[in-house]
Amino acid sequence: MRVRFVAVLAFLMLLSGCGYNAIQAADEQVKAAWSEVLNQYQRRADLVPNLVNTVKGYAAHEQQVLSEVTEARSRVGTIQITADQLDDQELMTRFQQAQGQLSSALSRLLAVSENYPQLKADGLFRDLMSQLEGTENRIAVARGRYVQAVQSYNVLVRQFPAVLTAKVMGYAPKANFSVENEAEISRPPAVDFGGQKPAGG
Repeated sequence: MRVRFVAVLAFLMLLSGCGYNAIQAADEQVKAAWSEVLNQYQRRADLVPNLVNTVKGYAAHEQQVLSEVTEARSRVGTIQITADQLDDQELMTRFQQAQGQLSSALSRLLAVSENYPQLKADGLFRDLMSQLEGTENRIAVARGRYVQAVQSYNVLVRQFPAVLTAKVMGYAPKANFSVENEAEISRPPAVDFGGQKPAGG
């Protein structure tokens, strides 16, 4: 009995010394951070139909821009990454591209709204713009936390002796947001609540 107790104790000490517990904690931190990223992106996607319908009420003939936003939102919905797929850099890249296309389409939609003073004065539109701006800020914060969590996790699973445990247990480095898309995706669309006309208008 005593031998078994000593063996279990030695095994537990070995696990704590090899980084197993630290890897588990870091992995859970990455999953929690990713969940928040998805939550904020979903919040933005949920705003899009109301935003498109509001703009359509004032600028129905801007069909191309409205269609681009709707199609970009649809593409975002088709590319999902679960916490178990975070080691797939190719899937992460496709996810980023879809989110970037939606950001670009929203920016074009907001640029169109500048041509419609009545739309800009609409209370619902202003409320949606405020929600969108807040959501874009939340996305930036959530992405930043995810980037930090992944960095900590990736460093951990590549360091000795945790790298040995990671290889045995099947823990691979996680995919992160790529630098080339960082500026485009994380920049909130410009939201202008002022009544000033654009230069030359």
